[in-house]
Amino acid sequence: MKKAFVLVVLFIFPLVAYLFFASGINNFGRLPILTEKIPNVSELDSKVNLDDKITILGFLGSDIERKKGNAFNLNQKIYKRFSDFNDFQIVMVVPEGTEEKVKSLKDELGTLSDVEKWNFAYGSKEEIKTFFQGLKTNVSLDENLGTTYVFIIDKDRNLRGRNDDEDEGVMYGFNTTSVAELNNKMEDDVKIILAEYRLALKKNNANRSK
Repeated sequence: MKKAFVLVVLFIFPLVAYLFFASGINNFGRLPILTEKIPNVSELDSKVNLDDKITILGFLGSDIERKKGNAFNLNQKIYKRFSDFNDFQIVMVVPEGTEEKVKSLKDELGTLSDVEKWNFAYGSKEEIKTFFQGLKTNVSLDENLGTTYVFIIDKDRNLRGRNDDEDEGVMYGFNTTSVAELNNKMEDDVKIILAEYRLALKKNNANRSK
């Protein structure tokens, strides 16, 4: 009897728990919209676009060397996990004149992963400030036009986040300085939004086949 109980605890319960939470994410999870229709980054840089993409949006600022650790954290914990999805991208907004610093960063990131879906949008100081204000978050840019926070933007350019986070209440972005936050919160939220789009695609395909 004891052996059977131990087997249930060790094998059956974890499986049931996994199926429960997976079902919760796939069937009921939906990441709240915190800001509707943010501006398109193409207004700064026509080579980069947010439409029809699931985007991790960040602001590296001009002092890119000091943000390299944050970029590496994001690359290892989020980008490498989700870069195989066709509609996924990372967009970093940077000031004009930082092209060489960006090239150096991409070269270093390229030694760790394929950086094809790392995109950089260049803008003037005022353009970046105006664009950032359009996100309507509780986060501020520093004096170099950067922040350690990144934001999840859906295909319709809505900023997604948490409105009932256990630590912060409303959570607009994720601090790339914290590996724990990327692992325990951001990864889950990216999974939810990807599952949301997968379900919508399956539903559309099912309706067409009727």
